[in-house]
Amino acid sequence: MEDKVALYELLVASHPDAVLKGDTIPYTSLNGHMYTMLSKDGVVAIRLPDPSRTEFLKKYNTQLDVQYGIVRKEYVVVPDALLKKTKELKKYFELSHQYVASLKPKPGKKK
Repeated sequence: MEDKVALYELLVASHPDAVLKGDTIPYTSLNGHMYTMLSKDGVVAIRLPDPSRTEFLKKYNTQLDVQYGIVRKEYVVVPDALLKKTKELKKYFELSHQYVASLKPKPGKKK
């Protein structure tokens, strides 16, 4: 698991605007929208828009992410072999960041 955390941190560090958040479950978010995460089970999921999501699923022979029995329709599971290829995965990380940046910001919590 430690190696996956290190690889995930390397991926996040590859984007100048990405900030790693979360103490127990590392994730990235922008404007209140999460776009990548590393689950307790060691699964890295990345949020992609269609048609990039469909392309990713076919190209890497992977599946949609499932958390607590719920299929997350916009999140794909990053295969372990691809997680080791930061340069190749960076393209999808950037697509994910761009996609979330295009969404309407979620309202902040009132203090």
